[in-house]
Amino acid sequence: MGKRHGSYGFDAPWALAGLLLGVITLAALTAVSFTFDVPEAGVAFLLGGTYTLASAGSHLYTTRRGKRAVWAAELDRLEGGERLLDLGCGRGAALTLAARRLPEGHAIGLDQHAKEAPRARVNAEREGVADRVSLVVGDPRDLPFEDDTFDVVVSDQALHTIARREGREQAVREALRVLRPGGLILIADPHYTRAYEDTLRSLGVVDVRRRDAGWRFWYGGPWSRTEIIEARSPAV
Repeated sequence: MGKRHGSYGFDAPWALAGLLLGVITLAALTAVSFTFDVPEAGVAFLLGGTYTLASAGSHLYTTRRGKRAVWAAELDRLEGGERLLDLGCGRGAALTLAARRLPEGHAIGLDQHAKEAPRARVNAEREGVADRVSLVVGDPRDLPFEDDTFDVVVSDQALHTIARREGREQAVREALRVLRPGGLILIADPHYTRAYEDTLRSLGVVDVRRRDAGWRFWYGGPWSRTEIIEARSPAV
């Protein structure tokens, strides 16, 4: 996977902060319960605090290392000369991993938030892949690219942030439109993956798989897991 040099922040920092606040609160309640000789409550709060601490650790591991390991394994199939699009690239965590594997190719990161492009550019420079990366500010529901432009389209936990179901469906349609025949789609998302699969099948894509990304992509536990959609566009 290689050492990370960029700064990619934390996924859902508000959720992590909430878990850590819960740990502190439960630890305080544990101490109070034992101080006032209420051991049953103390044990319950202790167990709750331990559970919440484990959830916080899972979330922190995933956002800092786990999901990176999953994406590294997924992207190892690249041959090195592909043209790749990352939808909702953010600060470029998946984008720079892909670019490392494209010595003769190119990776384009698209995000609708203009503030992310400079951050992703800095990370590409830190990772030593700036010459293989381009950044575009745009809407995933209306991609500024011609049909059949890319060999690979990826998206890391971005499509679920589109508010309406119709918008998410349109983003999937656009991803398929810009993909060359026989090209690869990889979407990692904690929500709506069945809908993404259904949309692709409705567009005539028969080579579609939806699978669990595994424990490395848990945000706190198996109840907050990530699934991956893997699909191949129909060959001509």
